[in-house]
Amino acid sequence: MSDTPIIRFENVTQQYEGAGNVLSNISFELERGKFYTLLGPSGCGKTTILRLIAGFITPTTGDIYIEGKKVNHLPANERQVNTVFQDYALFPHLNVFENVAFGLRIKKLKKAEIDRRVKEALEFVNLKGYENREIQEMSGGQRQRVAIARAIVNDPEVILLDEPLSALDLKLRTEMQYELRELQQRLGKTFIFVTHDQEEALAMSDEIFVMNAGEIQQSGTPIDIYDEPINRFVADFIGESNIVSGEMVADYRVRFANKEFDCVDAGLNPNENVEIVIRPEDLEITTVADGKMAVTVDTQLFRGVHYEISTLDEAGNEWLVHSTKKAEVGSLIGLAFDPEAIHVMRLNESEDAFDARLEAYGEMANEK
Repeated sequence: MSDTPIIRFENVTQQYEGAGNVLSNISFELERGKFYTLLGPSGCGKTTILRLIAGFITPTTGDIYIEGKKVNHLPANERQVNTVFQDYALFPHLNVFENVAFGLRIKKLKKAEIDRRVKEALEFVNLKGYENREIQEMSGGQRQRVAIARAIVNDPEVILLDEPLSALDLKLRTEMQYELRELQQRLGKTFIFVTHDQEEALAMSDEIFVMNAGEIQQSGTPIDIYDEPINRFVADFIGESNIVSGEMVADYRVRFANKEFDCVDAGLNPNENVEIVIRPEDLEITTVADGKMAVTVDTQLFRGVHYEISTLDEAGNEWLVHSTKKAEVGSLIGLAFDPEAIHVMRLNESEDAFDARLEAYGEMANEK
């Protein structure tokens, strides 16, 4: 298998008239056969990246490579890429078979070859026997599978998925997450999935690119992104977070909420102002005597699998706690947490500098 990235963006900027930069100097590489997710709020540029890869638009500046070949001006129909659109873009006047066969007929393949490939694609997405079914008779999940079959029937190297689950109800959306992930693994193709749903991205991806305002804020595995957010936007956008101001005392020692605590972060300057992230599920309710900080319970909501408890410390910081234990509103309780639960974020640190700091101190830890 080639080591050449399947997709490479090199300093790509995309501008639309009257809208400024939709993408600002974006560079990244995607490996073959992985499930990638572009995650971010509306207008962050994630769908624009999909359109650039598909060949629907041309970059204002910068270069795009597919399998090592520059494709800035290569027409969409000549790229080994297929797209599953948000509304699936199925033809209502054609049955399931003809929807899937549409691209093959344009290529003027022989009837026997079309029949074979369409049946294989439908069987692959568990729609064997649905060849003559009308699109209007299909459920939302079935229509999505038809759209996927139409995308894979041409055997593309890359499959682009533009928020294909957004129109489905919660239960079906969860089922389709499993199906899409399993399908990608069976096909061994590169999937690039666009969503604004954080849970969807965490559940399905090999690697996530978190985007905001036309820039990639952070990229990495779901665990990396969740456990080691690089800045306030990523920490706040990926799951729920407690974010407070703090000060780095020394390596592995930080101050916040008017107290000093042990942590696992290093490589910052003594007395440097930082931001502290602790996830709600990493806070444990204890007695005041056993806790690392004392807080007052402000509100409490039952969320089915846990209580969502809002508390305030003596410095005025709000701490959200997810716990199976109840707490009495207005009471004083303790909160306990491990040093590993504290994540220290440097103000305005770049992703490259962040990665270099982690690598340097990881090597020092290994030497010890």
